[in-house]
Amino acid sequence: MARYREANCKLCRREGEKLFLKGARCMSSKCAFERRQYAPGQHGQRMRRKVSAYGLQLREKQKVRRTYGLLEKQFHNYYKVADQRPGITGEILIQLLETRLDNMVYRLGFAPSRKAARQLVRHRHVLVGGRIVDIPSFQVKPQHLIKIKDKSKNLDLIHSSLKEVGRGDELPWLRLNKAALEGELLEIPKRSDIPVTANEQLIVELYSK
Repeated sequence: MARYREANCKLCRREGEKLFLKGARCMSSKCAFERRQYAPGQHGQRMRRKVSAYGLQLREKQKVRRTYGLLEKQFHNYYKVADQRPGITGEILIQLLETRLDNMVYRLGFAPSRKAARQLVRHRHVLVGGRIVDIPSFQVKPQHLIKIKDKSKNLDLIHSSLKEVGRGDELPWLRLNKAALEGELLEIPKRSDIPVTANEQLIVELYSK
């Protein structure tokens, strides 16, 4: 399976903001973006030229794609699905990305990052509706119960993430039971409730050319 294997911190520096790709490290003084707030590479500190309209659209697309940890083909496929559904394409795109299983595991606080959440899913530690689901892109539906498998409840990764990061109780469209290590998607989240800073309309403009 194709995946990004380079340094995650370079992605934050390239996009000019934190994408929170490394969990608790992003909140500490060890965060590479805090120490070097310029683009990677030997020309990263030079003054940049004025960015074109296409450049703005591309950067917005790259930022969202990298935030959710997707490759270009995967991301484009989500756009195609969103474009075929009734409603505002950009909002539907973000909702589809947000209701991926790996992102749900991350939002509930069972993993410190989406990358770690993807690994939990791949290693069959997560149940959805009482069944093991090992597909990170699985689309979670409202009233789906997401639960950590009984044999996996002692994993240090999960408990340290819940303790240090403390997500799960903050989002109105999620219900978290920390004691039982389970959570539920109550409803499809509204765009205003999704904590992702992005102008998705620029992505729609880029792909609709």
